Amino acid sequence: MTVAATAPATRNPFERIFAALIDPAKSERTMLVLLACYAAVWSLYGSIAKASQDLHFDIGEMFAWSHQIGLSAPTHPPLGAWLTRAWFAVMPRQDWAFYLFGIVLATAALWIAWRLAGRYLTPEKRVLGLALLTLLPFYNFHALKYNASSVLTPFWAATTWWFLLSFETRRAGFAVLAGLAAGAAMLGKYWSIFLLAGLGLAALSDPRRGRYFRSSAPWLTIAAGAAVLAPHVFWIATHGFTTVDFAFTSHATTVAHAAVGSLYFLLSVLGYIAVPIALSALASMPSLAAIKDTLWPAAGGTAVVTRRMILIAFAAPLILAALVAVVARADLDPLWSMSGTTLLPVVLFSSPLVHVRRATVVAILALAMIAPLAFLAASPVIALVIHRHGVTNYASHYRLIAQALERAWRAQTDQPLRIVGGNRPVVDGSNFYFADPPATFVVTEPMRTPWVNEARIARDGIAVVCPRAEPPCVKELNTLVANHGGKTTDITLSRRFFGSSDPPVDYQIAIIPPGNHPPP
Repeated sequence: MTVAATAPATRNPFERIFAALIDPAKSERTMLVLLACYAAVWSLYGSIAKASQDLHFDIGEMFAWSHQIGLSAPTHPPLGAWLTRAWFAVMPRQDWAFYLFGIVLATAALWIAWRLAGRYLTPEKRVLGLALLTLLPFYNFHALKYNASSVLTPFWAATTWWFLLSFETRRAGFAVLAGLAAGAAMLGKYWSIFLLAGLGLAALSDPRRGRYFRSSAPWLTIAAGAAVLAPHVFWIATHGFTTVDFAFTSHATTVAHAAVGSLYFLLSVLGYIAVPIALSALASMPSLAAIKDTLWPAAGGTAVVTRRMILIAFAAPLILAALVAVVARADLDPLWSMSGTTLLPVVLFSSPLVHVRRATVVAILALAMIAPLAFLAASPVIALVIHRHGVTNYASHYRLIAQALERAWRAQTDQPLRIVGGNRPVVDGSNFYFADPPATFVVTEPMRTPWVNEARIARDGIAVVCPRAEPPCVKELNTLVANHGGKTTDITLSRRFFGSSDPPVDYQIAIIPPGNHPPP
């Protein structure tokens, strides 16, 4: 007996929504409406809850890259910056638009997960699986901080979806789409190599691999992916492989620390998905046999080998990353796993031994719908609490810093402000708030901003700002003034929110006009 067959005669609103989601004639339209509401609520939450601070400097870095780079950024491939440039070509330059952008990408990944699940799950399990995904912070809280990791979420989902369709059907269209999505994922972050390796391992483990590799599908996928990647690969090959160097060196550590870090990474991934796992168990009350069949499907026909392949495709990228990190002596960040949960619903519910109970499924659906509204209702209080407790990296002052620099620059010259320097959080975080965003120059890490050098500073001038509490930044500021001349001044900034001010912070500003020369 199916879940739908046991439906009570009287339905509450959530039961009516559930009924629409399992109705083939209404399910797709209903889910699109729900996902649109999901995106609207979470982006509005971000705009209100973060109103007492400015955009995170990782977001600001993406924006700064968007008007500086071509085929590569200094530390990552260029996809995130390209998407940012395209988004703000049509959207206003406001904080809410960036929060909406991050949530739209996460919501697109949820829609892909919904479509993918429809191929392997019953309608009831499909609804439950998608509801559980929305409870993961990867699709809401973390998605609000747009960066090189969050941008991968829809592209990993698309690559996985189209690869599975390509493997099972061997159709050229799906093969090409899988390659295009895979290439885009690699252009987002090299971390995506683990997705591709995991999918490759899943394909090799499947008994149907012979038919797949004898077809044109895998070679079309490889060709399409290579075509997408080729311009970027050529660029980095002719510009010193800076992104590759960053990938290998930015998280370097000892073998022992890498081993501990890999274990922590895997345990953290389990921690992130613990709530969906617990709620799935509550909805299905699985037997021991069902649990065993979920963890490793028993021998059988096509459905079983497909489930095994999907399980490997889900787990292999995470396990491979943990193993490679030990060999490469790299420290993994658990948040990098945020793009790898597309297949979680299929892994949890595809076993025929797992049966879900209608009442619990409707309750979880209700929870998934009410939770965003509850956070939205609490968002003004959250903003006030953040303001009173303070934020790190001067994140409440980026807009004020941009305004102060523009005033100081205009007081010294009528030439446009083309370069702003400082330490990374301040210079990247403030870039979004300039009337005409200048090039960034990280004075303490110039390799992050290779578009600025001494010759360009001498030609275009520069405005530099450093928190007084950051001696390395202040030292570089003074060096620039000594080399190029200019005027320094001190300012104190404090942000007001709901009638209260955060702790004041002292900054030093240096204005070096274009063509300036140091005093003799």
